[in-house]
Amino acid sequence: MITTDMHVHSIFSSDSTESPESIIETAIRHNYQYVYFTDHHDIDFPVSAEEPLMDFQLDFAKYFDQLTQLKERYQDQIQLMIGVEMGICPETTDKVTKLVSSYPFDFVIGSSHLSALENGDPYWPSYYDGKTPLQAYQEYFYSEVENVKNTKAFDVYGHLDYAIRYCPDSNYVYQFKDYADIFEELFRLLIENGKGIEINTAGISKMGMAHPHIEALKMYREMGGEIVTIGSDAHSAQNIGFGFDIAEQMLQECNFSYYTIFQKRKPEFIRL
Repeated sequence: MITTDMHVHSIFSSDSTESPESIIETAIRHNYQYVYFTDHHDIDFPVSAEEPLMDFQLDFAKYFDQLTQLKERYQDQIQLMIGVEMGICPETTDKVTKLVSSYPFDFVIGSSHLSALENGDPYWPSYYDGKTPLQAYQEYFYSEVENVKNTKAFDVYGHLDYAIRYCPDSNYVYQFKDYADIFEELFRLLIENGKGIEINTAGISKMGMAHPHIEALKMYREMGGEIVTIGSDAHSAQNIGFGFDIAEQMLQECNFSYYTIFQKRKPEFIRL
């Protein structure tokens, strides 16, 4: 049974209004041993007219100060872990490397919300202008390969196929095989550099499947991948632990008998 949610957002993220206290107390009610805060920070994120309030800039001094206080307040009930979801795109990898080394994170998720600064977020309809879905997703997945080549300042790569949530073409059906060669290169790089991936269950409610696609998880395992964290990507306390039964089934189907947590950025393997 999975009893740690490694990907949770609070009011520190531009796209959440949830209090840290509510998140912690919900995790305690779930009988979790750990709760991980992984609020958003996307360096140089292009503010768009489509989402003018979403700049995804984290105030690290305030973040560490408040979470450290809460860590002490709840220490007898749960272990609070301070992480970050660090947005990565090819133009920002040097800045990401420098920033991550500046703070004592317990856990760093590297995530792609942009294939390039000028391209915008696949969440925005404008991302697909002048592109077929195949071209849009190839561009996005190739950028993840470039990111892994250029920075090692993360522990797992988050929601690898995030972009497929938002395809504006209702007739397009995502097929993992169309992108398998890109994922093979991506997984080779991740494994060689001791990096993992996450099962992100937010996709279940958004499109009926977790990230990544089950075929991607199978490929990662067959190539020797070992590090897999589980995260709900919850932006409200009520979604903490959402879909973890499905995540456990995915792990078992892909011959994992454990999942991974991190302390001081070191992986630990927990039996299911």
